[in-house]
Amino acid sequence: MSKAKGSLDKNLSNVTDDLAQTPVNSHQAQQWNQDVNDRRNQDAINHDRTNDAEHQRI
Repeated sequence: MSKAKGSLDKNLSNVTDDLAQTPVNSHQAQQWNQDVNDRRNQDAINHDRTNDAEHQRI
């Protein structure tokens, strides 16, 4: 991954933008939290390297 010279890290700037937002009500806050949890869960699934006894890589 290369980074353009003189620019900020895009992931870091996205995090600061997310932290700057304030939820309007408890429902919106719950929706944002669920979105974060869904992304974390999908990331964990994508990086799961457990071996399947029947279908091992050669």
